[in-house]
Amino acid sequence: MPRSDARDYFQLHLVVLAWGLTAILGKLIFLTPVDVVLWRTALAAAGFFVLARILKQRTRLSGRGILGMLGVGVILGLHWILFFWSARLSTASVCLAAMPTAMLWCSLIEPLIDGTRRWRFSELLVGAVMVGAVWLIYEFEFRYWLGFSVAIAAAVLAAFFATLSKQQVAKDTHWSVIGLYQMTGACLASVISRPFLEQGLLPVLPDASSALWLGVLALVCTVAAYAGFMDVLRRVSVFTVNVVYNMEPVYGIVLAALVFGKAEFMSGGFYLGAGIIIAVVLALPWIRRWVEK
Repeated sequence: MPRSDARDYFQLHLVVLAWGLTAILGKLIFLTPVDVVLWRTALAAAGFFVLARILKQRTRLSGRGILGMLGVGVILGLHWILFFWSARLSTASVCLAAMPTAMLWCSLIEPLIDGTRRWRFSELLVGAVMVGAVWLIYEFEFRYWLGFSVAIAAAVLAAFFATLSKQQVAKDTHWSVIGLYQMTGACLASVISRPFLEQGLLPVLPDASSALWLGVLALVCTVAAYAGFMDVLRRVSVFTVNVVYNMEPVYGIVLAALVFGKAEFMSGGFYLGAGIIIAVVLALPWIRRWVEK
């Protein structure tokens, strides 16, 4: 593997490790899922604005460009609301286990949005294996079917977000400016949805402990991770990103077990499904070479 490719993969794994912390932090923050996303995105938007100023990037863009980034941000905000809601309905491990299905949804969605891409048999084959792993988790952890189903919906939105973001980062707009407008859109989605999902218009103020974890969530798991994601997305495919993204439940499940202990321990069937996901990630280069040679 060329050195530049190795650096990109290492950077992606750091990003995914940070994302693996999000479900854990969501359970440590004593706020509703909507308020978690609202505060997270508001802080992240402020962080990206400061970075854009420091890096001397122009934040005034065309109205069409701004609306496009805000729209993608709305999708991201709804994805996060469903993601944290899933973690509250089930466990951090169950929530994280559904996220790799984003690769299957990306394989189906990306060719429809990007006319230059076609469906690839290897991607659909890998997606089918992922569906089998998901079925195992449903079979052995059916008590968490609602939380897992909400997480599947979150994964579909994640696929739309990754596909549309790929098109936006291909342009000349700096990642800090893209992050500013996408986080603003995600914050707007939280503000608009709050009256329908919670009581009242204004978010609840976090206590000291929740504020600390919100800071970590916003600055480390959002601004820093998002910057690394946007940077590497310029050089690798959405499918490659989602392959590495499949390691998120592995990192997250291990971290959740360390943080929450027995509350996160699952059945053998759950870990079998997670094991299939890991095996597919490791075997994917050989699968693509074998199927598409």
